[in-house]
Amino acid sequence: MRQVFGLNELLGGCSGNLTIKVLTGLLLEDLKNSHCLIIGETADDESVVLANMPIIADTLYYEMFDQRIEFVVAGPILVSNYPALTYRVKGECFGFYGRCSTIPKVCGVDLYLSRSYTEVIGDVARQKFSVSVTKLFKKLK
Repeated sequence: MRQVFGLNELLGGCSGNLTIKVLTGLLLEDLKNSHCLIIGETADDESVVLANMPIIADTLYYEMFDQRIEFVVAGPILVSNYPALTYRVKGECFGFYGRCSTIPKVCGVDLYLSRSYTEVIGDVARQKFSVSVTKLFKKLK
């Protein structure tokens, strides 16, 4: 299940009444230079970065009707020896992480990597993410 981190740090500089609009502004600013790591593990349980995908700048936007932020990350696949097990998206303060897979319908996975994640070194992988501002706001109340 997706876990979030850094919300308190993100809100550290916020003074006054916190609203969804304020939270959205903070998140948009924080995520504008974000990146996603796709991580695997060796047989010795050591983490290996399989792909480091920075945000594509013009893809970050706020969907006002659903109150969610969406963006796309893309970057080359660096290592192909290990299966993708986890992902981590991080902005300046705020981020989220969870389990991922390239195989559909695997139990306990909250992100199925897109077909662009071919597991071939050098291929460019793309992944779209969505962050529900409403759900984050409710966590803070």
